[in-house]
This record gives sequence, C-alpha cells and structure tokens, in this order.
Amino acid sequence: MSSERASLEDALRCRTVSIATDSRFRQLGRVKKLLTVRDPVWGNIPLEREAAALIDTSSFQRLRRVKQLGFAHLVYPGAVHSRFMHALGVYHLTRRALGALERHGALETLSEEERERVTLVALAALLHDVGHYAFSHAMEEVEPDSIPGHHEEVAGLFLNSEPIRAILGSLADDGPQFVAELIRGQSSHPLQGLISGSLDLDKIDYLKRDALFCGVPYGSVDVDRLLDALTIAREDRDGPAGIAVTEKGIGALESLLFSKYQMFRYVYWHHTGRAATVVFRRLVETAVACGLVDREELLGWTDDELFNLLRRRAAAADTPPPPIVPRLLAALIERRLPKRAVELFGDELPSGMAPWVQTHHELVRALEDRLATEWGQEPGAVLVDYPAKLTMLELDLLLVRRNGDVQRLTSAGEKGLIDLPLLSRRLHHTARVFRVFSLERLEPVDPNPILELLQAPADEVAARLSDSRPLY
Repeated sequence: MSSERASLEDALRCRTVSIATDSRFRQLGRVKKLLTVRDPVWGNIPLEREAAALIDTSSFQRLRRVKQLGFAHLVYPGAVHSRFMHALGVYHLTRRALGALERHGALETLSEEERERVTLVALAALLHDVGHYAFSHAMEEVEPDSIPGHHEEVAGLFLNSEPIRAILGSLADDGPQFVAELIRGQSSHPLQGLISGSLDLDKIDYLKRDALFCGVPYGSVDVDRLLDALTIAREDRDGPAGIAVTEKGIGALESLLFSKYQMFRYVYWHHTGRAATVVFRRLVETAVACGLVDREELLGWTDDELFNLLRRRAAAADTPPPPIVPRLLAALIERRLPKRAVELFGDELPSGMAPWVQTHHELVRALEDRLATEWGQEPGAVLVDYPAKLTMLELDLLLVRRNGDVQRLTSAGEKGLIDLPLLSRRLHHTARVFRVFSLERLEPVDPNPILELLQAPADEVAARLSDSRPLY
C-alpha cells in the first residue's frame, strides 16, 4: 500500500505545479477585504482570505476544466459547467448554513476547540471535489481495480500537496487531515453533516446548478427554508452532537428528495448520457488492461487532457491496442454513441434481481462480449448498463420535533410524517433502467434470455456464459 501511495503521489506531482510561494498565500496576513465572485446561481459569493488562496492553487484551478456532469452535455448542450463553479457554490451554502447556525445560537453548543475549526469546515466544502477525476463521476463507474480509488479517498493527496497543505496548516497543525476526514465522512466533528451525509450542502448546489445549465425545471429546492431549519442536536443525552433539522424543514426535505429523483431520472440517467458513460467505462478499462495507461496515471487530469493522452498513446503504441479502443474514443469525441438494444424499466425487471449485475464486473464484461459475439460484433461493441446509487435518496438525519424530542429519521420512517424513506426507495426503483447498448444499430431484441440471467445467481450465470449453447 505504501509503494502504491508513493506512485500515486509521484503521478500527481507531475501534473501539479508547486506554488509554495503563491502570491495570494504570501499576502494572507495583509488581506483585509473579502474578495467576491459573481455566480450565476447564488449571485455574489464572498471569499474568506484562506478560500481565495486555495482557489488560486493549480490543483483547484484544474477543476475549471473538469465538467460537473461528465457527458451530460451530449444531451443538454448547456451542461458544460465545471467542478470549479460547483465547489464555489457548496462553499457559499456552507457559509450560509454556518451563519444560520450562529444566529440561532446552535454554534454556542460546540466546544471551544470545535468552534475554532469552523473555518476549516467551510474550506472542506470548498475542497470536497478537489480529488475528482476527468469527467467526474463517469470515471468512478470504472471497475475498482482500474482506478486508484474514489475521488473522496484520493483527495488527501491533493490536500497534502503544496500550497494547499500550507494554507490549511496555517489554521491548524492537522488541517489537511481534518479536512480529509470531513470529505470522507469520517470526522467526529458535530458539523460533519454539512460536508457529507443525508443533508450535505453539495446536493443542494448540484441540483440547482445542474438544472440551470441543463435548462430543465427539475432542481427546485426550498433552500432558504431548509437552511433556516438547521440546528445541532443529540439523539441521546450522552451521544455525539450532529447536524439536525427542525420539524419546520420537512417540506424542504421533501422538495430536495423529489428534485433528486427528477434529476436522476431525466438528466443524470438519461439514456444518451448513460450510453456515453458506459462507452467511457469500457474505454478506460480496456486502456488500463492493455497497458495503454497505468491506473495511477488517471489521477489529476482534466477532461481534454485525458482524451489527448489516450489518443497519443493509442497512436504511438509499439503494440497497437485492441481495435475497439479508437472506435470507443471516436464514439465519444464525435458523438457516435451506441443505441439501445434492450431497455427495461423498474416494473419490467424481476423483483428478485440478482446482485451480480452490480458486484461482479468481470461477469458483466463476459455477458457483454458474449452478446457482441452472438450479434455479430467485436468485443466491447455491446455494453450493459444498470446504474446504481443506492444512497441517492436515503435519509439518515436527526429530526427535532416541535416538542423538543430528537429522533432519527431513517429507513424505518417516522410516524406522523410523510414516509420519506419509503418514498425514497420507491423513487429510486422507478428511476433505474436496465439497458443493453450496441454500437451497431439492431432491430428490437427479445429481452427474455437476458431476464433469465438477471434472476440467476452468479455461479449459474458464469456457467451459462461458458457454455457453447447460444443465449439467443
């Protein structure tokens, strides 16, 4: 693990300019007036001096060239906004939330040490996506062995690079570590829930921002009401304190959940965007498998840089990569995406869906290649997609009732309120669609042979795919 971490740090260092003498950072002590950024979603965003210094680092500036929504711009042309813009928005909302907690007296319940770290909490919101790969979440759908880790896991490498490390260290000796723990959802600080959890402010910004740039009316959230309902509470008298919402914020929570459902169904999981995402997934997996690129090299690129790297390597390789690699690259760059051969919505799928579709990447790959062979195509030309984000609509949140009682709103629901957890499970089921894409246009395909496999356990599927008898 230590050698792997060292190689990741070396890969990151090659693409991160060290700016230990960054002019903004050197002037921190002399900056008296807050800087302001004009944002299309939230208007004026004032920046604390440490935030302004972090934004000027090369690691953060890289996020200007990483699209927030991966390949959604192939569906919604306006969806070319960046992780940079989103990070500023989350920082702004976190400062608004901290201001609301201060006005309500909730921050007075924190210890002196916890209050001293409030600025670091806001900076964690600013840096929460600093570890993102090119094309954002599309990269994280690649099989785990093909990438260094989730963006929240590798964020620590960026936080420990200069000058970010020095800026965070100026606020606390363990500043980089504390921020990394907040980003990974592993901090015991009472304000952890603002950065990672059921009510993290990241969700509110991306819903409104993504809806705006996609030009759709789905991202409506009652932000003012929700922020005003925030407080700090304990589930038990001796238990840990955490972010909670008062009962007056239930309506705003409902708007948040339904907005997420609409955005996932009509934007994030749109069939064209999903077609591009599975092409990208197969492209990266194949490039790593054939040695065109090392998994550690995937860290720290921008969207265009990664595409250019893969094109150069494919053209200059001593051993040509599999023919599907340039074909997949062209499909993404020229928007010649695969078409739907099979499409099954929630209620069309078996209730006893086998888990191998989500957990056995090699088995899914074997199914894809078997279908490609039977349909007269080359390996990699048929792609299976069944997106999953099991936590996208889940709730695990402290609720302060009007009588002062504190309860946890979880999958068990809560009597007397709308059953938000049950609603979230049903919305998640409705939003998911199983698809098989083909680079060659096909006539509608009978889904029954695939449906049989989707209900069978992994060992039976493996045996069936190794059998010479055709599926069709």
